[in-house]
Amino acid sequence: MDAVFKALSDSTRRGLLDELFKQDGQTLNALERRLTMTRFGVMKHLRVLEEAGLVTTRRRGREKFHFLNPVPIRLVHDRWVSKYAEPWAATLSGLKQRLEDNTMENVMPVSFAAGTAPVSGIAVFEIYIRTTPERLWEAITNPETRAKYSFGVETSSEWTPGSSYRAAVPGVIDIATGENLEVDPPRLLVQSFTALWSNEVKAAGPSRVTWEIEPVADSCRLTVTHDQLPEDANPALYGGWPMILSGLKSLLETGESLTTPGSLLYSQAKPAAEG
Repeated sequence: MDAVFKALSDSTRRGLLDELFKQDGQTLNALERRLTMTRFGVMKHLRVLEEAGLVTTRRRGREKFHFLNPVPIRLVHDRWVSKYAEPWAATLSGLKQRLEDNTMENVMPVSFAAGTAPVSGIAVFEIYIRTTPERLWEAITNPETRAKYSFGVETSSEWTPGSSYRAAVPGVIDIATGENLEVDPPRLLVQSFTALWSNEVKAAGPSRVTWEIEPVADSCRLTVTHDQLPEDANPALYGGWPMILSGLKSLLETGESLTTPGSLLYSQAKPAAEG
């Protein structure tokens, strides 16, 4: 957390994050043109952001692209902001109305409203979790465990290469379907992803989600890459990852579930649908 606060304390670094929020996946040259400082200065600030986990990078050929990783900011919110704020008063007010109307198709985009714009068709999220690769893999592939940190969504599959999977809040709403393209436990899971929860996201067609697990001392670095997104991708398709990964970290490290707007939404939605 200290590295995150240090990185955010500088206005130039906050400006770089703002630029990546507006347009994710930029090269050093592109970012340099947006700031009145030397190339070396931009590189120095980017290095601090990378060390804090706020920026991740991917190479394509000879170019290096920088992506905003909002997960550490989400963790700061969950640890320091949410417990001091009003307990989701506005969210729960809207939740009550939506549950009473029982219009579930219009609910999901509210939970996933925030996210960066992946103009390059790719969104990258990274988080460190104090756990073993085997335990992390189990949390990703076990339906009941997955539901605890993923808005009540259970994901069921045989988890073999070429097998299908289906994600849903049982008895409430279908979320996604796809194929497990690569399955290498407990290291790598690559899946096609077709969203189902609304006509808007269905129209986007299939994309791809890659889960990469790398042991680091007594922890694991989990990188989730959501790519092959359309250039004008609806934020609903990828904006929920920070809350999901924050909830996963909390569950594995403390055994407790986060009460994010999404988790509150679906913990209440199932009884309402059954009633």
